[in-house]
Amino acid sequence: MTMLKSFLAVCSFSAVLGFAANAASAASTVYPLTIENCGAQITFQKAPERAIGLGQNSAEILLLLGLENKMAGTAFWPSKVLPQLAEANAKVKLLTVEFPTFEAILGQNPDFVAAALPSLMGPSSKVAKRVDFEKVGIPSYLSPSTCLSTDKVKDQYGSRDQLWNMNLLYKEIDELSQIFDVADRGQALIADLKARESALRSGVSKDGKKLSYVFWFSSPSPSADAYLGGGKGASSFIADVLGGQNAIKSDAEWPTLGWEGIIAANPDVIVVASLDRNRWDLDKPEAKVKFLTTDPAVSQIPAVKNKAIAVMDGQAMNPTVRTIYGAEQVAAQLKALGLIK
Repeated sequence: MTMLKSFLAVCSFSAVLGFAANAASAASTVYPLTIENCGAQITFQKAPERAIGLGQNSAEILLLLGLENKMAGTAFWPSKVLPQLAEANAKVKLLTVEFPTFEAILGQNPDFVAAALPSLMGPSSKVAKRVDFEKVGIPSYLSPSTCLSTDKVKDQYGSRDQLWNMNLLYKEIDELSQIFDVADRGQALIADLKARESALRSGVSKDGKKLSYVFWFSSPSPSADAYLGGGKGASSFIADVLGGQNAIKSDAEWPTLGWEGIIAANPDVIVVASLDRNRWDLDKPEAKVKFLTTDPAVSQIPAVKNKAIAVMDGQAMNPTVRTIYGAEQVAAQLKALGLIK
């Protein structure tokens, strides 16, 4: 865990440095600004002054853009804030690390709400639906990475037709930076992330074995089905960046699978999420590793027998600004194990 935390601090610090060096020139925002977002058009007469970061990804992007003084609150944090953003984040009111109520959000008198997940602002969200914000005149924005169809998979997270990639994240950063008239900062952050993805891809030997991965987010209990990174989501993107593939092929964003199915998938590597929330015992990576190594059947998976278990920030398994950090974490551990070059 110490390695994971220090790795986060070192990697994410480069994003902050990106503001000061090699920033791409970008034009100032001209208001009114209209953006099409997940099937809705939102118009801004000026830059927001009291934004809510509803979900960790939305909050961290706003903080990485240096907008803490324009934020009225945040909510829903699976993991602790990036270490170098802690000081800025401390200036922003935390509503809750779990799902907030609609009333709690409105109580901050927001003039903009940026949401990370459909579970926070979608058709079946228990927090609020987009129309709820429309009714009270508050512009809302949903992460383009999570605007997914639910036609094939009947849950609020939906499924993807193609592998997620960083272009959707860059679109989100670019649009949020335009909304707040800080486009230069947005372009600097995008340039930093692009450079880090390129470094990861070029640093993995193309002649090595194409490893298969299982990304285990969490489970309510050892006997329950596991929540896994889907075959076309951010976890699969990480596997691809590292020259491998996801052993789980489901198009669903967050498929659940019993351990018999995971054993049958026969992964070379199991990546377990580290979560700071306290919803389930298996949110903790130590609990996951203990189960993997002591369960009579699961402990016989080659990945477990070979100690090919990596720990990754759970938020990075979501399609977020953290995803590239997660790829860097896994790469460092697999290189230490001699599984990639």
